[in-house]
Amino acid sequence: MAGNSFGKVFTLTTFGESHGAAIGGVIDGCPAGLSIDFSQIDKQMSRRKPGQSSVTTSRKEDDLYEILSGVYEGVTTGTPIGFIIRNQDQKPGDYEKMKDVFRPSHSDFTYEVKYGLRDHRGGGRSSARETAARVFAGSIASQFLAHSGIKINAFVSQVGTVSLNKPYDQIDFAKTDDSLVRCPDKKTSDEMIGYIEELKKKGDSTGGIIQCVVSNVPAGLGDPVFDKLHADLSKAMLSINAVHGFEYGSGFASASMMGSAHNDEFSTDVAGKIITKTNRSGGIQGGISNGMDIYFNVAFKHVATILQKQNTVNKAGESTELEAAGRHDPCVVPRAVPIVEAMAALVLADHLLRQRLSKLKQ
Repeated sequence: MAGNSFGKVFTLTTFGESHGAAIGGVIDGCPAGLSIDFSQIDKQMSRRKPGQSSVTTSRKEDDLYEILSGVYEGVTTGTPIGFIIRNQDQKPGDYEKMKDVFRPSHSDFTYEVKYGLRDHRGGGRSSARETAARVFAGSIASQFLAHSGIKINAFVSQVGTVSLNKPYDQIDFAKTDDSLVRCPDKKTSDEMIGYIEELKKKGDSTGGIIQCVVSNVPAGLGDPVFDKLHADLSKAMLSINAVHGFEYGSGFASASMMGSAHNDEFSTDVAGKIITKTNRSGGIQGGISNGMDIYFNVAFKHVATILQKQNTVNKAGESTELEAAGRHDPCVVPRAVPIVEAMAALVLADHLLRQRLSKLKQ
């Protein structure tokens, strides 16, 4: 199976299945001498783990990680960082009735067609369980970025039909984790929680949108032509389970705007630094960061496995009815916030290291 590695200089390769013995990964390219704050890793892993609230799956996983290599006395050595996260709360029997049928809008059929077989236990490799490895690696990448002052903050801006209609510069990121759904506005958060709980009672699911803001990014990150910064961010986000859309800056709204209204005029700040008066470009121009905030939206679809009867077919192509079992999130976005932050961190860490290598060659 190809496609399990991400990045060019700061790279992550992951392994494992949802109901296998463990998941894990190898991080390569992390510079030596980085002191690891394990409490930060613990925090991010806790934000992603299942069973954390009434609006998430009931599966219980502590997501305890074990570092196998690449860190000595709390400091990175520059060698590959190997880590493992053992699965604890496995109930493969819950998926037995789905062994020979294809769940609507799930990867069951496409995996079967591609490989000729599939791990039906929780989706195997296609399960969002794999993202725990990304969050571990993303936390290390974030700590590396912090030395350059780069900060990444994501939050839920929409669940189903309930939206937070505020620009990100009016958001207090410190309030994000005060909410079960990680929406930093209490009124909107309460509405989102109520919406999800009603769907959960019905055995249904919904999607949502996560907005992410990356601040203090230096100008110059990104490589034309095929490795543009926003292209790599897009690939990173679209690689996350259930993601169906990505837009940065003014996004799709820019299609209806005139150049005279959309262009970001250049100016200088009080220190003489070149900035833009507006930031409809989302901090990226020509595929390269311009020093302004990078901001983008990630749209997640509903969870495909729902606890309602659905029409489908089995492996023989025969019509059948499926009423799925198992433990599933009615909405993925609350737990996906640290995943979005992790993937953004992996992209920025990779491009920051690429830029340093690029300048060394000049």
